Amino acid sequence: MSGQSGEKLIVQNRRAYFDYEILEKYEAGIELRGTEVKSLRTAGSMSIQDAYVDYEGGEIFLVNSYIRPYEQGNIMNHDPHRKRRLLMHKREIVRLGRKMEEKGLTVIPLRVYFKRGLVKVEVALCKGKKLVDKREEIKKRETQRELEKLMKRYSK
Repeated sequence: MSGQSGEKLIVQNRRAYFDYEILEKYEAGIELRGTEVKSLRTAGSMSIQDAYVDYEGGEIFLVNSYIRPYEQGNIMNHDPHRKRRLLMHKREIVRLGRKMEEKGLTVIPLRVYFKRGLVKVEVALCKGKKLVDKREEIKKRETQRELEKLMKRYSK
């Protein structure tokens, strides 16, 4: 468990912070089948690297995510790449749907975790970064590291 919050992290999409500018974050439940939950509890292996959220028919779905099939499962095992419905309040879904229709905005999963026994997904409304923005971010990070090295050296 991670601290006081009672959350156990399953997977985190760290690349999203580099590729996208995060505008808003939302917490959503995820509709899973029994073997998917068992697989996450035992193996904890899930991939959301290339995953995104799609809006269709008043519902939102997590597309392109991967949950490894449950090893002790039988023929009733799940499809590892299936679309999974996300569970949110209707007004949040409608708001996200409207914003996703705007040009240049997308919704991607940032992390998947257990919260009080339930699997939750943190999704974010994002805008893609340009190559120039990424270069600036790298430059800022490098200068910050240099400053920290200098401060360490002269504080001794």
